[in-house]
Amino acid sequence: MEILKNRNFLLLFIGRILTNIGDSLYAVAAMWLVYDLGGSTLYTGLAGLLSILPRIIQLLSGPMIDRVPIRGLLVSTQLFQALLLLIVPLAFYFDFLTVGLVLAITPILSTLNMWVYPAQMSALPKILEKKQLTQGNSLFSLAYQGIDVACNAISGVLIVVLGAVSLYLWNSIGFFVGALLFAQLKIKKSIKTSDNNENKTTAKESLTSKTMQKALSHYWADMKEGLRYILATPLARVQMGIIVINAAGGATFTVMPAFADSLGGAGVYGILLMAQACGSLLGAILAPYMKLERLPLGYLFAGAFCLSGAAWCLSVFTPWTWLVVLVYGLAWFPGGITNVIINSVIQKAIPEKRLGTVFAAASGLSGIAMPLGSLIGGALGVVAASSFVIAGCGIAVFCVGIYWVFDSTTRSLPSPDQVDEEWFAPYTNATPEKSVSLHAAH
Repeated sequence: MEILKNRNFLLLFIGRILTNIGDSLYAVAAMWLVYDLGGSTLYTGLAGLLSILPRIIQLLSGPMIDRVPIRGLLVSTQLFQALLLLIVPLAFYFDFLTVGLVLAITPILSTLNMWVYPAQMSALPKILEKKQLTQGNSLFSLAYQGIDVACNAISGVLIVVLGAVSLYLWNSIGFFVGALLFAQLKIKKSIKTSDNNENKTTAKESLTSKTMQKALSHYWADMKEGLRYILATPLARVQMGIIVINAAGGATFTVMPAFADSLGGAGVYGILLMAQACGSLLGAILAPYMKLERLPLGYLFAGAFCLSGAAWCLSVFTPWTWLVVLVYGLAWFPGGITNVIINSVIQKAIPEKRLGTVFAAASGLSGIAMPLGSLIGGALGVVAASSFVIAGCGIAVFCVGIYWVFDSTTRSLPSPDQVDEEWFAPYTNATPEKSVSLHAAH
């Protein structure tokens, strides 16, 4: 495959695989360890809240990602996560491991991880040609979902045989190796004329409060510009729907240990997560070959999540465990497709110097409701059967798809093939005259 001959892409790709192994094993181990130590879905709900709450911080990280070397950012975040993960095995060895300690570490690890995804996605256009972006995104999704499949397939067995604490140790090793690979990356810097001029001026000035205020002013301006690319365009309708879908995902993930426990325990938990990853992986693999980039974006998202919501809801009411696993896995197939498509759309339509800011804004907004969903899901899991909570989440996803079907703004979105930087211009910084002509053209 030609794209794998690109050394920078290969390093980034392998590094992503290794660090995703750590992420996947940690996600399973942490949720099960909290449930095992605490004995209640309230604790898993709190763990979900704490692990996803740092997505709000991700909204603030974008301008920083566009300003700092991507290689240094990737290396430092991996090293810090590796060191933090070692705390749990040490606490277990010295007999002071508690559910409170696990919960305290969780948001710190998640905060560090919030910088990694936007940095990796903003690096792709710097090391690949535009015609390779869809293939590159597909391979990245393949790595992410493929690792989920492999890790979730064995995580239940590993928890039973080795224990959740041991997985923390292996996670740490994965992050250390990932840091070594990222350290070898060579990524070109974005040329930002205004920033270069500001840097020359700043180098001659002393670090005064006035200088700091100026820097903060530019930082907030860049962050707001990143949000404007997402919220001031017709993509805002899609973004709002994704927020609801992610809230449903947070609630589902929170009650999943209890649901799996009712079906058979840690082994079933791992299999359900594996099915989820398999569905997303299959969608990501097939996305470049299904010619879906020719379809209008609104119709694509509406159809995808109507199907996803229906399967999501029906999965928990099937009479056999194997059928629960199959239908639940199929519910995640459409999401694997849309994830590849939307990443390619953003990379084509956003100026390179703003990619980090926009990806951080998009990721932060898409996950901003997940903490609330996790907390609500954990609370509902105490008073209602976990299967009904999951079914309710599926209904919510289906309703989002129906809304997109009837929303005229969503239906008018162009196909991914028609999107370029000019498509965002009318909604961001183009002149009114140009905006009208471009809007009419689309």
